[in-house]
Amino acid sequence: MFRIRRIQDALLPVNRNAIQQVQQIIRTQFLDLDDRKVREIPEKLHNPMKYDFRSVLFVCDDRKGRVKGFAMFSAEPGFRFGFLDLIALPDVAKGGGLGAALYRRVQEECVSLGFNWLFCECLTDLPQYNPDAAKLVENKKRLRFYERLGARPVLGTLYERPRKANFNNAYFLMVDDLDSGQPLARDVAVKVVQALLRRKYKKTMPERLIKEVVDSFTADPVCLRPPTYVKKRQAHAYPAIPRDKKITLCVTDGHSIHHIKDHGYAELPVRVSSILEELNKTDLFEKVPRRHVGDRHILAVHARRFVNYFKEVALSIEPEHSLFPDVFPIRKNVGQPRNVRSHAGYYCIDVYSPINRNAFLAARDAVDAAMTAAKAIEGGGHFAYALVRPPGHHAGYDSFGGYCYFNSTAIAANYLSRNARVAILDLDYHHGNGQQEIFYRRNDVLTISIHGDPVFEYPYFSGYKDELGEDAGAGFNLNLPMPRGIHGADYLKRLSRARKKLREFQPDVLVVALGLDTAQNDPSGTWNLVAADFYNNGFMLGGLRYPTLVVQEGGYDCSVLGRNALAFLQGLWNGFYRPGGQQGEMLPPVQQGRGRQPA
Repeated sequence: MFRIRRIQDALLPVNRNAIQQVQQIIRTQFLDLDDRKVREIPEKLHNPMKYDFRSVLFVCDDRKGRVKGFAMFSAEPGFRFGFLDLIALPDVAKGGGLGAALYRRVQEECVSLGFNWLFCECLTDLPQYNPDAAKLVENKKRLRFYERLGARPVLGTLYERPRKANFNNAYFLMVDDLDSGQPLARDVAVKVVQALLRRKYKKTMPERLIKEVVDSFTADPVCLRPPTYVKKRQAHAYPAIPRDKKITLCVTDGHSIHHIKDHGYAELPVRVSSILEELNKTDLFEKVPRRHVGDRHILAVHARRFVNYFKEVALSIEPEHSLFPDVFPIRKNVGQPRNVRSHAGYYCIDVYSPINRNAFLAARDAVDAAMTAAKAIEGGGHFAYALVRPPGHHAGYDSFGGYCYFNSTAIAANYLSRNARVAILDLDYHHGNGQQEIFYRRNDVLTISIHGDPVFEYPYFSGYKDELGEDAGAGFNLNLPMPRGIHGADYLKRLSRARKKLREFQPDVLVVALGLDTAQNDPSGTWNLVAADFYNNGFMLGGLRYPTLVVQEGGYDCSVLGRNALAFLQGLWNGFYRPGGQQGEMLPPVQQGRGRQPA
């Protein structure tokens, strides 16, 4: 099974491996290409503003990471066009439609960016430039490929004139209207050709020659050659959002079994359904099934004795019954407890978090969902969202509380840290004490938490400014406590400080513990964030361009949960894919899809 995906950067091993394979294909098939340009590919993806165009790379690979083909194109948002630089397969004899699929993905990307045109170059089939019969046959095959997919050569200009004396390198400028049916106006063509020649050929083409080529575009609209090798192009339907640009969504579908009906218990099943209802109104998400993972991932961050206790006692409790811990010993004076119900207080930090059979099962499923989303990031996805309950960020190495049992955020972050530098940003109203404890002595995972000051907010005994990490982790924990009653502008200032710390750390992956209890009128908080604020927060983080895993934590006002969750995720998406937008605009994810529908 193959997939086509966009390579955003070279941060993760899966992307570095794919880029290396692409570079090898280029060196094998494009012998005259300057190797410096091949070596620049990772930097072009990571720092696109450094170059004249924004480079975009798509690869077709299999589950083992073997690249079967690639397409690289240059995006020009100012003039709203794309230019296909290279498209190639390692074994051209075994394409199986992969070349066409890659080209289609480039077309879809152009449409999703709001572009009107896709251009490329193809060696001509003009006899005077092709004395070699075999080469002429190959050129005709390439032109047939492009014609079938919608691109046609420009006629009546000097563009196809050889650019080197005594060398058969005459290229057509190919024009693809992306199924819009609109003619190419001369003024548009002039801007495009000037941009292409001055930026891509500035070292080989003098300005005099560039001016001659540009001035040769006299027809308005520009004349395109009628189809020569195919009767008509293949119609194509453009999705509103290409599949590999969607946010991977994994939901704990069985979470509703965990339903504590005691008066005042706010962590209810409706939390997930209210969020999911809003997400389902958009085309921004690609839902994937939850995959079960082994206990070793839980035991990598939680003490075995705690995990065993929680599982054994929870499964021993009769259905529909719950155990609320009510005795909390001074732990330093107590030996290791036995797995009996009366010892629950040894592991719990409050009276709000009951143990029951379904709490364990739901918490276990939440770990599976978070890990499924984490593996989507590890596999090359840029954004993933684990919509889970119960939450997890208050669960420590050997403790539970605050409605949290297993720390899904920490488990997923620890998994990703095997091959990447990871930063956790906790945006819940309450301090992420669980992540802080688990990673407090580590320097490979940065932990940041923006929360209500623990002087007056749960969990009270952690979350202070002077808690900076210990041993190897000294300096790798940052707490940003805030007073009651703040609004979005105040929050954004703290988030800017967190962003500065993230940039200093330079993570390969960002994990966001998304608490929505920072919202106005949330029953567990005192702050006043509204949907526009959540959008702005997401937009700021998306602009960092890190692969990002979002794990749901708190948030208990179900009348606004879905709206706020969607606003944050839309902001995150737009901050990365549409950086030209402004905070507060609340842009929709993309334009609607367009193009002729298949017959």
